[in-house]
Amino acid sequence: MKLSALLAVLLSIASPMIASPAAPAGEIIVRDLGVPIKAVNWVRLHPGRDPDGQASLLASMGQNNGGLFVIDIDLATGHCRQFNAPSAKMQYPTGFFRSPRTGALYVGEHTTGHLLRYDPAHADRGLEDLGVIDGEHATFPTGITESPDGAIWVGAYPDCTLTRFDPATGKFTRFGSMDDTDKYLYPICGTDGTLAALTKVVHPHLIVIDPKTGAHQTLGPVVSPEDKAQHVLFYKGLDGFLYYETHAGNFRVRGTQLEPAAYLPMPLPPFASAGHLTVPFRDTLPMPDGTVATWDDGDEGGAGTFRRIRLTSTNPTVAPRLINLDWHGDGSNLFVLHRGLDGNLYGSSFLPEHIFRCAPDGSGMINLGRCSLMLGEAYTIGNFSDGTMCFGSYPHSNISLYDPKRPWRFGADSDGNPRDIGRLDDIGIRPVGMAIIPALTKADGSPVHEKMWIGNMPDYGIWGGTLAWLDPKSLASASHRNLVPDCAPFSLLFLPESKQLLVGMSVEGGTGTKPKAKHGAFVIWDPIEDKAVYSGDFGIKNLPDVSALVPADHGQVYALLSYTRWTAELLGAGPARIALVDPTTRKVLAESTIPAEFGRATEQIQFTLFRGPDGVYGITEQTLYRVKPGTCDLEVVYRMPAGDQFDIPGPWIGKTFTFATGWHLRALTLP
Repeated sequence: MKLSALLAVLLSIASPMIASPAAPAGEIIVRDLGVPIKAVNWVRLHPGRDPDGQASLLASMGQNNGGLFVIDIDLATGHCRQFNAPSAKMQYPTGFFRSPRTGALYVGEHTTGHLLRYDPAHADRGLEDLGVIDGEHATFPTGITESPDGAIWVGAYPDCTLTRFDPATGKFTRFGSMDDTDKYLYPICGTDGTLAALTKVVHPHLIVIDPKTGAHQTLGPVVSPEDKAQHVLFYKGLDGFLYYETHAGNFRVRGTQLEPAAYLPMPLPPFASAGHLTVPFRDTLPMPDGTVATWDDGDEGGAGTFRRIRLTSTNPTVAPRLINLDWHGDGSNLFVLHRGLDGNLYGSSFLPEHIFRCAPDGSGMINLGRCSLMLGEAYTIGNFSDGTMCFGSYPHSNISLYDPKRPWRFGADSDGNPRDIGRLDDIGIRPVGMAIIPALTKADGSPVHEKMWIGNMPDYGIWGGTLAWLDPKSLASASHRNLVPDCAPFSLLFLPESKQLLVGMSVEGGTGTKPKAKHGAFVIWDPIEDKAVYSGDFGIKNLPDVSALVPADHGQVYALLSYTRWTAELLGAGPARIALVDPTTRKVLAESTIPAEFGRATEQIQFTLFRGPDGVYGITEQTLYRVKPGTCDLEVVYRMPAGDQFDIPGPWIGKTFTFATGWHLRALTLP
């Protein structure tokens, strides 16, 4: 969730955009090809009572174009009264709680960190902005709870903060950070007034909090995410009290004490504060009439469209029924663009992960739906020699295989197309780099099959990513971790001359961590013997992340040397650089700094150096530039006008460069 700065800029952009051509006038044309995906993210159902005490069902939904919204659902017809956030910059409903006392729904939103409220008893007020939770310390609300006195408590990232909101006065009380290491806080309040919270993800542990002063202390075991034998589970039971299930014993949380518990009641749905990470909301409470609402087309094996709800009664004599919803979506940000061997453009949206397909000119555009069980986003897409496509998806770096010659029918079964293969290891979470290595031959003449290789960032709270491979025919796989200690494979490039894999390493750990390693590295990997043959810096001083690798002439390689935006801000790093390296001699041949006037690097730095029609190109948010062959000299090809930007590069097709700005698919054509 590191898109906040970028998304704030994107949302200042309205309607389909036509950029002004650069000098000489009229020679470069930028066209809008359409909005491929109009889906929603962070979707949650919120059952309760309406002002008359009758069954009521609300849902919160995030989107990029226009901001998040809440829908009030007519349980008879499926008609939705839709209430959009006061600002289009409010895109993700990451924290949420519906009060059983008042029926009001509280939403903590990312990216601006405000607390919102929709009260069915005052629907004319719409989705109200109650104010800033805790400024830059709470831009990503993680959990909301209510105490017996009616106060609303909000835990938030990035500073693991706790804030109290009083609905009677509209006043916020900010208690600050609850932990010096972890960034995520998930508070829950019991019916006895006990206030406690789980911190995540570097060393998950329980803290108990004095609701009057904010004073807090750690109770019980502290977990290492690396130790799979350790676990903690913190929740509110059906009896309204707080419980803590751990590898060291089970407890009831009462005041500032842990009391051994011989019996653990069932959790009170919706249930999310569990384990090392947030667990999806799988259950909802029955409404007053005994009806339970669940998504019939949501993220649990459905299409991920969130258009159809199944209503099931706790009375076995009442038959289940379906209602179709009529909410309106406006557009989802695009995350990766790719050209298949069938000549079509493919791409993934960001939260949720839907795949679209269209012709290079944008015609025939279709939202194909989900390609993975993950529903995050496809970080990488590759082509096997037979035309089969491979998707690497966040979270958990799930791999999916798709044959464009067959109808699209997503599934995890053997007939699924795309077929979700699953994880290749239990460490990787963000599949940032991919390379397809053709069939090779060992020294003894035996074959090595064509394989997909993937570079994975590590899971939340840990360091050391993985390099993994998959044989698409046999589904055999293997994974290697810590090629360089506390670093992760970030960019991959097959070197056909040497039949080796060049790997660019990043210092970034899993989300919620601070880097441990001081420098990135180059690794040369032998895909035949499946082992490293070199690790080093090619003589480059102060080497940051090797975030992109692109082939040049004569077996040489251009490398983009730049931390991700989050790490760069954390470390106070300098500007991005481009280096020309020779993997054979393992030396740097030339190097230059990307000028500041080119503008800020885009959020997905791994995509921003690539092959073009006559060499190597790169983008920042404001500039499309070309690298003069054999050098590291850069020349401007096109500058975006004010208020517009490049986000995600796509393939060059002839003289046309496809790219994305927010939710728009676009094309730039050279003269």
